[in-house]
Amino acid sequence: MKTVQLKNTQIVMAIFALIISITMNAQEKWNIELVNESKEALKEMIEKTPKLESLYNDSYGYAVFPKVTKAAIAVGGAFGNGIVFKDQKVVGSTKLKQATIGIQLGGQQYTEVIFFEDQVAFNRFVSEELKFDAQLSAVALTEGVSLDAAYQEGVAVFTTTNGGFMYEASVGGQHFKYVSATN
Repeated sequence: MKTVQLKNTQIVMAIFALIISITMNAQEKWNIELVNESKEALKEMIEKTPKLESLYNDSYGYAVFPKVTKAAIAVGGAFGNGIVFKDQKVVGSTKLKQATIGIQLGGQQYTEVIFFEDQVAFNRFVSEELKFDAQLSAVALTEGVSLDAAYQEGVAVFTTTNGGFMYEASVGGQHFKYVSATN
Protein backbone atom coordinates (compact mmCIF):
# COMPACT_ATOMS: atom_id res chain seq x y z
CA MET A 1 0.00 0.00 0.00
CA LYS A 2 2.84 2.39 0.91
CA THR A 3 4.57 1.59 -2.38
CA VAL A 4 1.44 2.58 -4.36
CA GLN A 5 1.09 5.85 -2.40
CA LEU A 6 4.78 6.60 -2.92
CA LYS A 7 4.48 5.99 -6.69
CA ASN A 8 1.36 8.16 -6.88
CA THR A 9 3.16 10.95 -5.02
CA GLN A 10 6.14 10.65 -7.37
CA ILE A 11 3.86 10.76 -10.41
CA VAL A 12 2.04 13.85 -9.10
CA MET A 13 5.37 15.55 -8.33
CA ALA A 14 6.72 14.70 -11.79
CA ILE A 15 3.59 16.10 -13.45
CA PHE A 16 3.82 19.23 -11.28
CA ALA A 17 7.51 19.68 -12.24
CA LEU A 18 6.64 19.23 -15.92
CA ILE A 19 3.88 21.87 -15.73
CA ILE A 20 6.22 24.33 -14.02
CA SER A 21 8.91 23.66 -16.62
CA ILE A 22 6.50 24.20 -19.53
CA THR A 23 5.15 27.39 -17.94
CA MET A 24 8.64 28.79 -17.33
CA ASN A 25 9.76 27.96 -20.88
CA ALA A 26 6.66 29.60 -22.33
CA GLN A 27 7.25 32.70 -20.20
CA GLU A 28 10.93 32.80 -21.18
CA LYS A 29 10.01 32.42 -24.85
CA TRP A 30 7.50 35.28 -24.56
CA ASN A 31 10.14 37.49 -22.94
CA ILE A 32 12.72 36.63 -25.60
CA GLU A 33 10.17 37.48 -28.29
CA LEU A 34 9.35 40.79 -26.59
CA VAL A 35 13.06 41.57 -26.18
CA ASN A 36 13.63 40.94 -29.90
CA GLU A 37 10.59 43.04 -30.85
CA SER A 38 11.81 45.85 -28.58
CA LYS A 39 15.32 45.82 -30.05
CA GLU A 40 13.94 45.80 -33.59
CA ALA A 41 11.48 48.64 -32.86
CA LEU A 42 14.24 50.81 -31.40
CA LYS A 43 16.53 50.02 -34.33
CA GLU A 44 13.80 51.09 -36.78
CA MET A 45 13.16 54.33 -34.86
CA ILE A 46 16.88 55.18 -34.91
CA GLU A 47 17.08 54.40 -38.64
CA LYS A 48 14.13 56.74 -39.31
CA THR A 49 15.44 59.44 -36.95
CA PRO A 50 19.24 59.18 -36.68
CA LYS A 51 19.35 61.97 -34.03
CA LEU A 52 17.91 59.42 -31.58
CA GLU A 53 21.19 57.50 -31.69
CA SER A 54 22.93 60.02 -29.41
CA LEU A 55 20.11 59.67 -26.85
CA TYR A 56 20.39 55.90 -27.14
CA ASN A 57 24.17 56.00 -26.63
CA ASP A 58 24.20 58.62 -23.86
CA SER A 59 21.12 57.63 -21.83
CA TYR A 60 21.42 55.94 -18.46
CA GLY A 61 18.72 53.48 -19.52
CA TYR A 62 15.58 53.21 -21.62
CA ALA A 63 12.26 51.40 -21.95
CA VAL A 64 10.90 50.23 -25.30
CA PHE A 65 7.24 49.43 -25.94
CA PRO A 66 7.20 47.93 -29.47
CA LYS A 67 3.38 47.93 -29.70
CA VAL A 68 1.11 50.21 -27.71
CA THR A 69 -2.55 49.84 -28.65
CA LYS A 70 -4.82 52.85 -28.12
CA ALA A 71 -8.57 53.24 -28.69
CA ALA A 72 -11.03 55.98 -27.80
CA ILE A 73 -14.53 57.34 -28.14
CA ALA A 74 -14.48 60.41 -25.83
CA VAL A 75 -12.88 58.22 -23.14
CA GLY A 76 -9.81 56.32 -24.21
CA GLY A 77 -7.26 53.85 -23.08
CA ALA A 78 -3.97 52.37 -24.16
CA PHE A 79 -1.84 49.44 -23.10
CA GLY A 80 1.45 47.87 -24.06
CA ASN A 81 4.22 45.59 -22.87
CA GLY A 82 7.85 46.59 -23.01
CA ILE A 83 11.41 45.85 -22.02
CA VAL A 84 13.67 48.00 -19.82
CA PHE A 85 17.37 48.30 -20.66
CA LYS A 86 20.34 49.69 -18.74
CA ASP A 87 23.78 49.81 -20.38
CA GLN A 88 22.01 48.26 -23.42
CA LYS A 89 21.28 45.10 -21.39
CA VAL A 90 17.85 43.83 -20.37
CA VAL A 91 17.12 44.58 -16.70
CA GLY A 92 13.36 44.00 -16.64
CA SER A 93 9.98 44.17 -18.27
CA THR A 94 7.28 46.80 -17.99
CA LYS A 95 3.60 47.33 -18.69
CA LEU A 96 2.09 50.61 -19.82
CA LYS A 97 -1.49 51.63 -19.10
CA GLN A 98 -3.03 54.92 -20.14
CA ALA A 99 -6.39 56.55 -19.62
CA THR A 100 -7.53 59.71 -21.42
CA ILE A 101 -10.61 61.88 -21.60
CA GLY A 102 -11.49 64.58 -24.09
CA ILE A 103 -12.37 65.00 -27.73
CA GLN A 104 -11.05 61.80 -29.26
CA LEU A 105 -12.12 59.12 -31.68
CA GLY A 106 -10.34 56.21 -33.29
CA GLY A 107 -7.71 53.62 -32.67
CA GLN A 108 -4.04 53.23 -33.37
CA GLN A 109 -0.98 51.25 -32.62
CA TYR A 110 2.34 52.93 -31.95
CA THR A 111 5.84 52.33 -30.65
CA GLU A 112 7.04 54.25 -27.60
CA VAL A 113 10.60 54.66 -26.31
CA ILE A 114 11.42 56.34 -23.01
CA PHE A 115 15.03 57.43 -22.44
CA PHE A 116 16.28 58.12 -18.91
CA GLU A 117 18.92 60.83 -18.66
CA ASP A 118 20.37 59.71 -15.35
CA GLN A 119 20.10 57.25 -12.47
CA VAL A 120 17.55 59.42 -10.63
CA ALA A 121 15.09 59.33 -13.56
CA PHE A 122 15.72 55.61 -14.11
CA ASN A 123 15.13 54.82 -10.44
CA ARG A 124 11.85 56.80 -10.48
CA PHE A 125 10.70 54.56 -13.33
CA VAL A 126 11.72 51.21 -11.85
CA SER A 127 10.30 52.15 -8.45
CA GLU A 128 7.01 52.93 -10.26
CA GLU A 129 7.06 56.57 -9.14
CA LEU A 130 7.12 57.86 -12.72
CA LYS A 131 3.69 58.68 -14.08
CA PHE A 132 3.11 60.81 -17.14
CA ASP A 133 0.44 63.44 -17.08
CA ALA A 134 -0.54 66.29 -19.37
CA GLN A 135 2.65 68.20 -18.49
CA LEU A 136 5.06 65.57 -19.84
CA SER A 137 4.40 64.84 -23.47
CA ALA A 138 5.91 62.60 -26.09
CA VAL A 139 7.57 63.75 -29.27
CA ALA A 140 5.87 62.11 -32.22
CA LEU A 141 8.64 61.14 -34.62
CA THR A 142 7.87 62.44 -38.07
CA GLU A 143 10.04 63.53 -40.95
CA GLY A 144 12.10 66.56 -39.96
CA VAL A 145 11.23 66.52 -36.25
CA SER A 146 13.54 68.62 -34.05
CA LEU A 147 15.06 66.86 -31.05
CA ASP A 148 16.74 69.90 -29.47
CA ALA A 149 14.95 69.95 -26.08
CA ALA A 150 14.53 66.22 -25.60
CA TYR A 151 14.69 65.66 -21.82
CA GLN A 152 12.02 66.92 -19.43
CA GLU A 153 12.55 66.05 -15.78
CA GLY A 154 15.24 63.55 -16.81
CA VAL A 155 12.95 61.70 -19.24
CA ALA A 156 12.61 61.86 -23.04
CA VAL A 157 9.65 60.12 -24.68
CA PHE A 158 9.36 59.39 -28.38
CA THR A 159 6.59 57.69 -30.33
CA THR A 160 6.07 56.60 -33.88
CA THR A 161 2.74 55.47 -35.31
CA ASN A 162 2.59 51.91 -36.64
CA GLY A 163 -0.96 52.15 -37.99
CA GLY A 164 -4.51 53.26 -37.41
CA PHE A 165 -6.27 56.61 -37.20
CA MET A 166 -6.71 58.75 -34.15
CA TYR A 167 -8.21 62.20 -33.77
CA GLU A 168 -7.70 63.58 -30.31
CA ALA A 169 -7.48 66.58 -28.06
CA SER A 170 -7.35 64.90 -24.69
CA VAL A 171 -5.65 64.78 -21.33
CA GLY A 172 -4.68 61.73 -19.40
CA GLY A 173 -1.79 59.87 -17.94
CA GLN A 174 0.41 56.86 -18.44
CA HIS A 175 1.22 54.53 -15.58
CA PHE A 176 3.90 51.86 -15.60
CA LYS A 177 4.45 48.56 -13.83
CA TYR A 178 8.06 47.37 -13.70
CA VAL A 179 9.26 43.80 -13.06
CA SER A 180 12.98 43.21 -12.57
CA ALA A 181 14.59 40.49 -14.71
CA THR A 182 16.21 39.13 -11.55
CA ASN A 183 12.84 38.26 -9.95
